[in-house]
Amino acid sequence: MSLSRKRKKELHKLQKSATKLWEAQQVVMAGASDVAREAGRQLGHLNREQVAPVIDQKYHQYLEPVVDRVSPYVDSSRKASKHFLDHTVVPVVGGAVGKALSAIDAANEAGAKFVKRNAPEPKKKSSAGPIIALVLGIAAAGAVLYAAWQTLRADDELWVADDPLASPDA
Repeated sequence: MSLSRKRKKELHKLQKSATKLWEAQQVVMAGASDVAREAGRQLGHLNREQVAPVIDQKYHQYLEPVVDRVSPYVDSSRKASKHFLDHTVVPVVGGAVGKALSAIDAANEAGAKFVKRNAPEPKKKSSAGPIIALVLGIAAAGAVLYAAWQTLRADDELWVADDPLASPDA
């Protein structure tokens, strides 16, 4: 199917206007990036010059006296808690866990002796499980290799633009 000259001219005009619009958008985006970068820099300056000193002053004015007054009580309660945990809770919990583990080990040992005495040796069965797992593993490896080959092979139909300002063809 061939296009008339009039349609070709219209399409060519449309492509030129799309290219101009694309280039204008690229310029606008570059300008917006510069403005955002400068706004971030100015915000950092404002934070260092205005906000941080006020926060520092209010901390020293209101919170530091309270922290200094409460600090000895917090320290003594921390020491008392540590002493209670180290000398009361940990030994009790450790003893209980040790006794429970000893009981479990004894029960497992008695059960193992009982099973050995009363159970006949099981017959060896050949199953298809390992063979199926091997076949599935080989198939999965083949699929991965095929996907990698498809991804990395040279393809003449792929096109990557070198110029970021180039417009898409209509």
